[in-house]
Amino acid sequence: MKKQAAQRKNRLSARLSIVLALILCLMTCACGGQTGVQEDTVSEQPGLSGESTQESTQESTQGSETAGKVEETAAPEETSEEFKGIYVLCTSDVHCGIDRGFGYVGLKQIRDTLEQEGYKVLLVDDGDSIQGEPIGTVSKGETIIEFMNALPYDVAIPGNHEFDYGMDRFLELTQKADFPYISCNFTKKGEPVFKPYVIKEIEGIKIAFVGITTPKTLTTSTPAYFQDENGEYIYGFTGDDDGSALYEAVQKAVDDARAEGASLVYVMAHLGLEEECKPWTYEDVISHTTGIDVFLDGHSHDNEQVEMKDRNGDSVTRLAVGTKLGAIGYSRISPEGEIEETGAWHWSNKVSAPELLRIENEISKKVEAAKEELSSRLDEVVGHTDVELIIYDPVEKDNSGKPIRMVRRAETNLGDLCADAFRDQGKADIGVMNGGGIRVSIEKGDITYGDIINVNPYGNELCVVELTGAQIQDALEWGCRAVPGEAGAFLQVSGLTFDLDASVESSCIMDENGMFKGVGGKRRVSNIKVGDEPLDLNRKYTLAGHNYMLLEHGDGYTMFDGAKLLQDKVKLDNMVLIDYIADTLGGVIGEEYADPYGQGRIHIIGG
Repeated sequence: MKKQAAQRKNRLSARLSIVLALILCLMTCACGGQTGVQEDTVSEQPGLSGESTQESTQESTQGSETAGKVEETAAPEETSEEFKGIYVLCTSDVHCGIDRGFGYVGLKQIRDTLEQEGYKVLLVDDGDSIQGEPIGTVSKGETIIEFMNALPYDVAIPGNHEFDYGMDRFLELTQKADFPYISCNFTKKGEPVFKPYVIKEIEGIKIAFVGITTPKTLTTSTPAYFQDENGEYIYGFTGDDDGSALYEAVQKAVDDARAEGASLVYVMAHLGLEEECKPWTYEDVISHTTGIDVFLDGHSHDNEQVEMKDRNGDSVTRLAVGTKLGAIGYSRISPEGEIEETGAWHWSNKVSAPELLRIENEISKKVEAAKEELSSRLDEVVGHTDVELIIYDPVEKDNSGKPIRMVRRAETNLGDLCADAFRDQGKADIGVMNGGGIRVSIEKGDITYGDIINVNPYGNELCVVELTGAQIQDALEWGCRAVPGEAGAFLQVSGLTFDLDASVESSCIMDENGMFKGVGGKRRVSNIKVGDEPLDLNRKYTLAGHNYMLLEHGDGYTMFDGAKLLQDKVKLDNMVLIDYIADTLGGVIGEEYADPYGQGRIHIIGG
């Protein structure tokens, strides 16, 4: 058996060149130098076995908001003499990156190649597939579901961003999926929304997949999507303070799957490893449960592969595969039902595998068609403006006669609109938007998807934090430090007003990396009001902005460190603007935004 396993492993190394180049090994050499493919593996799991007979025709169905008993496996088919084992392939946090990394084209070719070699393949996804780029935004996730059907996927779980288009839309998408969504801890009024697990039987080997969705979802997607019309939470993710409720839900699903005959249990999780995710990280769950063989994890966009002990001291493999199809996870199961190897293939080149290696298959045409469809969808009208929304001064010109960009040094009506959108969608006291993130003006008339994406092209995401008045004061001072010159950090604001004395030299102190370190002298910003009330330096306020500034020190904003995070990367900035225009403004931007210089929120004197 050891000799056979070694032979299989050697054959795998040779096959990887075929699978990842998706043609003969010699084609890899013909590409000239390194292909960018890397392989990481986790050592074999001991003591895992199962019976080997044949593949079942079991397929799962699900209701939109109902959970039933896990379906019975179908009668087995006749055993194939060519059966070499099973591959479980895993993706996570694809975020609409259909042509990034391996791309869906490369993923399809890998699956097809393995099947042609005599392996049975199960393809699973650990969440956050339908949101992240315009191709998902304009179709509200449907284009990605169509790709997942075509590959095809066998099982998926909801990540926190599956809900970004609203609960009704997500549940509608699950009905369009040809594969089941599972989650042992996603509930409505305390009852499971999906089945907690599914069992796939292949050649007599019963493999259970248990789904887990992070309880952080309530703050990392729009909270209102989980509430009823009275603002009461009716959806939840079994997230109590000490994590015990989640651990119990996972353990019950694992035990039930084992009782139903599963010889192997794979957890599909969207939990991650960040400190802020405790007590619901993968480490927390594994250390408090038993009976899990492999833990396929997402959410953190990391590539860590580790072995750790469960509650009984048994070894569990945890595998993560980053984001945007930069890696594809695999777990190879022998014909006898033993897990032989678990790891990931990585594509490190900037050029995608299908583009570099000229891979073409049935998904290739779908990718091209989707891109063409996206181009046409970007021309679809999402709103109308009765006024021109500007980033450039409509009057002033520079010495060469070109318009002067205002949005990075003064209030503009488009800056007001963007900041209003963040405050409205985040339901916060204050909304802010950095001028450097507002890229183009919007002409009077119909507004298209493309217009909105051109305004906010970076894919930053709505966050809401709780800040002291002192932190807000520092943020305004830092943003205004360059006026009358430009700075991408200049804040367009909503829900507050202030005076800026440009004749006062900025006393902001920055560190060696250009980050905010403090204010060392007289302040330029004064008379700050939130609504009609003077800013209270000791009071707590809620502020909506995006992750680049609030969480990642973008533009040097370090004063937000330590703030309580109320909503974490809820939805894309372009979706924030679209939803504000469509839902709050009724699709029309009117006379309240008519003045190109804004609504008088920022009063600049001196300078």
